[in-house]
Amino acid sequence: MTAQPTAASPLPALLALAGGAAFAGCQWLIFFYAPVEASLGLAQKIFYIHLPMSWWALISFFVLFLASIAVLLRNSEAADRLCAASAEIGVLLGGLALITGMIWARLSWGVWWTWDPRLSTTLVMWFIYAGYLVLRGLDMPPQRKRRVCAVVGVVAFLDVPLVFLSARLWRSIHPAVFADKGGGLEPEMRLTVMACVLCFGLLWAGLLWTRARQLSLNARLDALFLRDKTGAPR
Repeated sequence: MTAQPTAASPLPALLALAGGAAFAGCQWLIFFYAPVEASLGLAQKIFYIHLPMSWWALISFFVLFLASIAVLLRNSEAADRLCAASAEIGVLLGGLALITGMIWARLSWGVWWTWDPRLSTTLVMWFIYAGYLVLRGLDMPPQRKRRVCAVVGVVAFLDVPLVFLSARLWRSIHPAVFADKGGGLEPEMRLTVMACVLCFGLLWAGLLWTRARQLSLNARLDALFLRDKTGAPR
């Protein structure tokens, strides 16, 4: 007998829409509530987009780390799909964070790139997880691929704490936001950036859930195709 497909939950789409709408609403906070920074002027406003993308990229890789452990312990296909979804979103957000950071660096430091500890560790992290996605695309037996990718997902996470702590551990020209009380931000700036982080989190959760659901449906379709091809009963 063929199992009846379950209806897709509208919650992921609602989360993504709510996050997108809330983040759009944050533009009022960014351009009208938060004061204009004295030295950079309006160019400093990119900070309110750059920081949420950076933080949620790191959270994506933390989710990948936890899901990789679940794969190693339970050989879970669902956890493996969560690994893939979180890696894709993390690489996307990490790449956008690097691009917005380069724009900010050009305006703030006069150069597009400098081998600062924070920038260097972030670039290394991005290449590691981009390589992880390449690994996931290789033609390997599914069970072996799951375990190999899980091991890489655990080991790759070693660079994530270095990225987060780099501006505190080494001499860095990159500002360590919130490293001290207030992080050198005016109260209005602090409130605005935290609102942007929270709103972006809704969008992130919706995207992660939706992508994991897409991968689950794709796996079911592949299984049905294989059954039809081999003539196995459903």
